[in-house]
Amino acid sequence: MRTVPLGRILRNTTLILLALLWAVPTWLLVVNAMVPAAEYGGSPHWWPQGFGLLDNMRQAWDRAQLGPSMANSLLYAVTSSLVAILLATGAAFAAVVMPVRRRTLWFWLIYSGTLLPLQVFLRPLFLSYADFGLYDTQIGLVLVYAAIAVPFAFFIMRNYAMTLPREVVEAARMDGASWWRLFWRIHVPLSRSAMVAAFVFQFVSVWNDLLFGITLSTSRNIRPVMAALAELQGTYVSVGPPVVLGGAILVSLPTVVLFFSAQRFFVSSLKLTR
Repeated sequence: MRTVPLGRILRNTTLILLALLWAVPTWLLVVNAMVPAAEYGGSPHWWPQGFGLLDNMRQAWDRAQLGPSMANSLLYAVTSSLVAILLATGAAFAAVVMPVRRRTLWFWLIYSGTLLPLQVFLRPLFLSYADFGLYDTQIGLVLVYAAIAVPFAFFIMRNYAMTLPREVVEAARMDGASWWRLFWRIHVPLSRSAMVAAFVFQFVSVWNDLLFGITLSTSRNIRPVMAALAELQGTYVSVGPPVVLGGAILVSLPTVVLFFSAQRFFVSSLKLTR
């Protein structure tokens, strides 16, 4: 009979306990979102008490007008993520494949955008957006979301580009391929899985953003979905916590669907960037 090493048992036990600990908030969220709003007594429930989830979601949808806000967030997340991924892929191609000088300097210059807290940018962004007429506009939010998404996307794409075989590039250059053709015909197709993984990261980040949504927008037809959900949470005394939690589950569904749809690309790219 084969003996299981003690180290493996401890590791698996630790991972299981961490997974259970991580799942507790999600369990509480779902259970309390299922409680009918009229029957909620003010204390959190650990076990299901009826099933009012769909009604709570409907109330959240109507009270917070989540439909237009979700459409706005979809526009911001898709557009800004695609722009950021394209720019990051081009920057990674230049920093890894092309014969540029001071590659490390360029890497840190771009990646340093992730080292500062986002709150640092709020005041200059607010003032500049007000001066240039970008405040409370969709194009203004797309621009800021794309800008903050580039550094981390560049980090992913650069690491992935370093794993690609140099022989392919050398062979294409010997055949007379220009850098532009090399980028679009070889580099982009080879980097597709990493681009999808980076897109998932940035889509989730933009979708879940609240800071810029409440700072750079005020109109209901401009604000992203998390700003609308925050407004609903501000009136939770009248709607009840189950309605707010039902709305939270509702607005999180697109990111969950996206992650599981792109899971194959997500996992494969992470394996190659280790």
